[in-house]
Amino acid sequence: MKCVDDFRLRLGKHELVPIVIGGMGVDISTADLALEAARLGGVGHISDAMVPTVSDRRYNTKYVKDKLKLYKYNVANTDKSDIQFDLALLAEATEAHVRNTMERKRGDGLILINCMEKLTMNAPKETLRVRLRSALDAGIDGITLAAGLHLGSFALMEDHPRFRDAKLGIIVSSLRALQLFIKKIARTNRLPDYIVIEGPLAGGHLGFGMDWAKYDLATIVAEIQAWLRTEKLDIPLIPAGGIFTGGDAALFLEHGAAAVQVATRFTVAKECGLPDDIKQEYFKANEDDIEVNGISPTGYPMRMLKNSPAIGDGIRPNCEAYGYLLDANGHCQYIDAYNREVAAHPGAKKIRVWDKTCLCTQMRNFDLWTCGHYTYRLKDTTRAEADGSYQLLTAAHIFNDYRYSKGDAIALPQG
Repeated sequence: MKCVDDFRLRLGKHELVPIVIGGMGVDISTADLALEAARLGGVGHISDAMVPTVSDRRYNTKYVKDKLKLYKYNVANTDKSDIQFDLALLAEATEAHVRNTMERKRGDGLILINCMEKLTMNAPKETLRVRLRSALDAGIDGITLAAGLHLGSFALMEDHPRFRDAKLGIIVSSLRALQLFIKKIARTNRLPDYIVIEGPLAGGHLGFGMDWAKYDLATIVAEIQAWLRTEKLDIPLIPAGGIFTGGDAALFLEHGAAAVQVATRFTVAKECGLPDDIKQEYFKANEDDIEVNGISPTGYPMRMLKNSPAIGDGIRPNCEAYGYLLDANGHCQYIDAYNREVAAHPGAKKIRVWDKTCLCTQMRNFDLWTCGHYTYRLKDTTRAEADGSYQLLTAAHIFNDYRYSKGDAIALPQG
């Protein structure tokens, strides 16, 4: 029986432990978490989701406070089209986060940044260009394009001096999505360096409809493998979503995957950005405490814990401070839902909004508890304390359990 350590991920000149820690935003996949993956010879992700907010938290900047001050006049206005991100400050925040991370890097692994294209920020093309290019400027090893079809992303980087040097990958959930992307980027004469195939059991936003349960990761991976062989394309495939043990990972590697991407088990790592009391909520969750719903303003279904404080919370949209999901016209589905409920309950001090959530504020406050399907198994990866809480794990412990364990075995931490 093989284990993950019997395999290696080859990306250009790099030979890596085939374990990739996914890029969970907002600041859930911290620099510390990504750096541990790189130190151990694998691949870690940071996320550029709401990076000015992350910079304020980590580097004592005041991007959010200054933006709110600039647009404070608009707080009570239902029209948010005035609100724009200062592109120079956005670049500054991105570069600071990436550069601070890369300067601390040790080991032979890689640090990538997960870029969510659904963060349209009232200027989708312009803000995306700045985020991509600033990360490259600051020395990131590579970029994983997520939460979108990425059809125009390569074009936004193709004149950058690192366009052919940095590792560029995409996340897809179907063969069709991959085919559309490959066709679109043909003129750049540059294929992705890797493809993350995210299945229906992943955490957070899903690349499926509410019929997600009809799909299967292994089947999607096999379809894409067959198509790549037919097209004579040699691109490493990295399955993701529901890979809970080293045995799960080794099985995909034995069937031709180049690596696996994992995240759920790292939500309860000491290096993870979630507050410790919320990590305990993840440990305590049972299978029926997890749901896939449609409350994200992005339009994607989202998997989360049912007891997330964000669900039903009718807070006033705080676009003047955040506003990461405003479309090109300054609209957001949560704003529409909030205004509808305000109109339906005139004079109410507190309203409830059940069909959408203010993703920006709720993710910033760690009140939207997104999770993978197998979160209910986290309690089986650690030890219960005398007070009923669960022992937090180190990222190194979790990484090495994936790397060396066989079958369904899970190594518990030292008591």
